[in-house]
Amino acid sequence: MTTTEGLSWDPFDPALAVDPYPLYARLREEAPLYYNAQHDFYAVSRFADVQRGLADWETYSSSRGDILEIIQANVDIPPGTLIFEDPPVHDIHRRLLARVFTPRRIAELEPQIRDFCIGVLEPVTGAERFDLVEAVGAEMPMRVIGMLLGIPEADQATYRDRTDATLDTTGRGRLDPSEMLNTEGLQEYIDWRRKHASDDLMTELMTAEFEDETGTRRTLTDEEVLTYCSVVAGAGNETTGRLIGWFGALMARYPKARRELAADPSLIPNAIEEILRFEPTGPFTARYVTKDVELYGRTVPAGSAILFIQAAANRDPERFPDPDRFDVHRVTQHMSFGAGAHYCLGAALARLEGRVAAEEILRRFPDWEVDWDAAELAQTSTVRGWKTLPLVIGGAGR
Repeated sequence: MTTTEGLSWDPFDPALAVDPYPLYARLREEAPLYYNAQHDFYAVSRFADVQRGLADWETYSSSRGDILEIIQANVDIPPGTLIFEDPPVHDIHRRLLARVFTPRRIAELEPQIRDFCIGVLEPVTGAERFDLVEAVGAEMPMRVIGMLLGIPEADQATYRDRTDATLDTTGRGRLDPSEMLNTEGLQEYIDWRRKHASDDLMTELMTAEFEDETGTRRTLTDEEVLTYCSVVAGAGNETTGRLIGWFGALMARYPKARRELAADPSLIPNAIEEILRFEPTGPFTARYVTKDVELYGRTVPAGSAILFIQAAANRDPERFPDPDRFDVHRVTQHMSFGAGAHYCLGAALARLEGRVAAEEILRRFPDWEVDWDAAELAQTSTVRGWKTLPLVIGGAGR
């Protein structure tokens, strides 16, 4: 393992993902600019550096991807891959999706999202034990994204499982860039939607007119629509599902907070923000360095890959008093959704789903503990969360 200033951090080592925060603290203090020669990347971990860097798309580009393996593989990025683009093309494509993800339209989804949540919780209501990830985390976001994209319910699990398999790095450490943005099977829905327009994202993407970067007035090509849908499906399933898992885990670890939320659900929105700060589902974001950069007396050469460790920034004591303390009353501005042009477009939807899930879970199950011996973290190099999280209902913390 490569070391920098006596430190060694390997983002592909699943053992380090169990509790990465002590190492993140050392990176912030001892190596605010870290270099790993084995995997050839730089990393920054302080809040100010992460916030500044993620907002500076001209220096730290998304055009080669935002995942280390994709940047280093130098793969061709399909057109319309919003998260793998820079302005001005990024801004043009983002505006198309922004029409769907306006605060008003997201708020209007709440009744449907609540119905989905009630539906997935119904089979386990009254149970003494169930897997929160299997029952809710893997099901509810899938149904929401399926509704938005117009994917039939019978096929939604196929796309969710395909995304999970793509991100799973068990036994290999790194993900395979060739498997990313798999759009297999979506073309048939586009063909069908052209003949059967509906009030869903797929129809809107196919029919929306816009002026592209060449000044041409047009609609999206099928390839662009496919890529958009693939990005939305992957991001919507993975991050929100893992947020629900972290809610279950943290409420077991901090029963006093759980009791507070159960007694006063108005505290839940702020608690979701603290969960996002404390255990972000996406711990770091990669960028491609477009020009030489001076950081902490060293040069990061143009052409390098750099990781912005949001999970470390979220616990920077320069930004957050007592940062390792979980506090559902904390007022916070975390880095979990990024910054600048690439601030997560689905942030409002993730917050809404997280709040609704928390409300409905606490309404049915005010007390639980986790069978930690049977719980398992998923092995991925891009997101962090639970693969299984068995809840034992009515356990400790009464």
